[in-house]
Amino acid sequence: MVKFYDPKNEEELARVEKVLKAEGIEYFLSREPEKGLSLQVQVAEEDLPKANELIKEIRN
Repeated sequence: MVKFYDPKNEEELARVEKVLKAEGIEYFLSREPEKGLSLQVQVAEEDLPKANELIKEIRN
């Protein structure tokens, strides 16, 4: 798994999770050690290009 995204809040995290689930991309949530409470969304390295494309679409 590789670091993919750092959501700013719960709403953004929910949007990202919804898009990844809809496309069948498995992901993992982990805590950022340096920030304490912040989460990182991680995806498999082979899914990273597709996940990045999806994030570009929801940002627009």
